[in-house]
Amino acid sequence: MALWDRFKESASQMQTQLVAKKNDLKSGAFRDASMAMCALVAAADGSVDPSERQRVAQLISTNEVLQNFPADDLRRRFESNLDKLTADFAFGKVGILQEIAKAKKKPAEARAVVQIGIVIGGADGDFDKDERAVVREACYALDLPPHEFGL
Repeated sequence: MALWDRFKESASQMQTQLVAKKNDLKSGAFRDASMAMCALVAAADGSVDPSERQRVAQLISTNEVLQNFPADDLRRRFESNLDKLTADFAFGKVGILQEIAKAKKKPAEARAVVQIGIVIGGADGDFDKDERAVVREACYALDLPPHEFGL
C-alpha cells in the first residue's frame, strides 16, 4: 500500500474516532485549541493564500465534531488565529502553540486536537512536510508522542 493510501486510511480512521468522541468534545479549551490547530496547519508554510483560507474554513464548518459549536464563532476564532500568524509567523506561532497547549489537561481532547490537525492537513490530498512539522510541534505542546499519530 502506498504511503498516501496509508495516510488517507489513517485520516479516515481519525475522523471516525473523533465522531465517536463528539459528545466528550464540548469544552472551550477544545474549541480554542482546535481553531488554533486549524490556523497553524493552514499557515504551516508561513503564508495563507485566499483559496486555502476558504478551504479550511469550509472544512471547519462541515466537520461533524466541530458542530458542537456555532459556526460563526469557530470561523471568527480561526480567522483571528490566522491573522496572528500572517502578521508575524514566528511570534504568532508561539501564541498559537500556547493556545493549543491549553487542551492538554484532558488527554482525549488533546488527542482530538492533533487528529483534527491531521484531518485538516490531509484534506487537500497532500499532508506536506510543513503541515506534518507543525502538527508534530503541537504534539510536543500537548505532551503527546508524535509517533502515536504516525508523525
